[in-house]
Amino acid sequence: MYERIVRQARRHERNLVAFLRDLIAIRSVSGQEGAAVRRVEAEMEACSYDEVRVDAMGNVLGRIGSGPRVLALDAHVDTVDVGDPAAWAVDPFLGAERGGVIYGRGACDMKGALASTVYGGRIIKELGLEGDVTLWVVGSVQEEDCDGLCWQHILREDGLRPEAVVIAEPTNLGVYRGHRGRMEIEVRTSGISCHGSAPERGVNAIYRMAPIVADIERLNNRLGGEPFLGKGTVTVTEIRSASPSLCAVADSAAIHVDRRLAATDTLESAVREIEELPSVKAAGAEVVVLEYQSPSWRGLVYPTRKYFPTWLLPQGHPVLGAAVDAYARLFGQAPEVGRWVFSTNGVAVMGMHGIPCVGFGPGSEVHAHMATEQVPVEHLVRAAAWYAAFPGVYTGTARRA
Repeated sequence: MYERIVRQARRHERNLVAFLRDLIAIRSVSGQEGAAVRRVEAEMEACSYDEVRVDAMGNVLGRIGSGPRVLALDAHVDTVDVGDPAAWAVDPFLGAERGGVIYGRGACDMKGALASTVYGGRIIKELGLEGDVTLWVVGSVQEEDCDGLCWQHILREDGLRPEAVVIAEPTNLGVYRGHRGRMEIEVRTSGISCHGSAPERGVNAIYRMAPIVADIERLNNRLGGEPFLGKGTVTVTEIRSASPSLCAVADSAAIHVDRRLAATDTLESAVREIEELPSVKAAGAEVVVLEYQSPSWRGLVYPTRKYFPTWLLPQGHPVLGAAVDAYARLFGQAPEVGRWVFSTNGVAVMGMHGIPCVGFGPGSEVHAHMATEQVPVEHLVRAAAWYAAFPGVYTGTARRA
C-alpha cells in the first residue's frame, strides 16, 4: 500500500507544482489572505473533498472521510512580506522552478506544505484510504502575525476538536515534536518634558530606559532551559519615545521585548524576571504583556494576549511513533526527530488546548522569511505521500496491499 501512496504522489508532481506556483503568485500577508484562501478552496473542491468551508475568521477547512477518528493537518496561508525586492535574485511572486527547486515568497513558509497537505487529502480519497478517519486539512490565517490565533478560533468556535494535529511547517522532512514558546512584552518608562536647551529641568524617559536595555541584554545570558528545546532567550527588538517636539526632552519611552520561553519558563516567571531587574525598579517602569487585536481578512477581531506557550510531545507518545513509522514505511528509513527554532500554531493546539501535535513539512526552516526562500519539488511529493499515509498509520487502519 505504501508503494501505491508514493506512486500516486509522484503522479501528482506537476499538479502540486502548478498549485504551489499559483499560491506563490498571490500576495497573502497576514490579514490579506482572501484571494489565496479562495484558491485553496477551489483546489480542494477540484480534488473532490467531501466538504469545504471557510469559517468566520477566514480559515479554509477541507474534510476527507467521515469516520470517528478526527485528525487535522495545518498549514498557514499567510506569509511575511517581501522586504527589499532588490534582495531577491528571482521574482518573489513568480514561483520560478530551477533544478528541481521552487523559489518565491511562501515557497517553504509555508505554501509548499499547504499544497502538499491538500494533495495528501486527495491521495487518501483516490486510493480509498479513509478507513475510520475524518481528516481536516486546514489552511489557516494570521499565523505570521499571531501564531495560534487561528486555532484558538477553530477549537473554540468551529466545533472541531481533533485528537491529534500535524503542524506542516518546514522540517526538512524530519519529524518535529515541539518548540519553545514566546511572549511579546513592552517595558515603559515615563519622565518630565522640558525644553531641550535646558535638559536639567526635566526627567528624560530615554535615559531611564537606557540601563533597562543593558540589563535585558545581560538577562539573556542568565536564562536557562533543558537540553532538547534549549534555553530561553530575551532581546529588545524596538525602542521608541515621545516628546512634544524634537527640541524637547522625552516624557515617555518604550521598548518591545521578544521573549522565547524554555520548557522551564512560565508567563509569570518571564514577567517577574524583567520586573525584578534593578534598572526597572529604579525607573519605576511598567512591564506589560501585549494584546493582539487586528482584524482577519474577513473583518473578525479575535483578541488574544501575546503569550504563546511552549509545547513538547513526549518521547514514546503514539502520535510521535506513528509519525516516525509512516515515514519509515514510505521511504525505508527512519526520519530525523527534532524541534523548531521558531514558533508555530502548535502554541494554541497543544500549548493552550493540550491536543497532541507533531511536525512534518517540506523545505528547510533556514530559508523561511529570506529572499532565497525555496522548497525542493521532491520534498513536496514526499510530504504529500506522508500526509496521505500518516492518518492510517496512526489509527491502525492502514493495510498492506
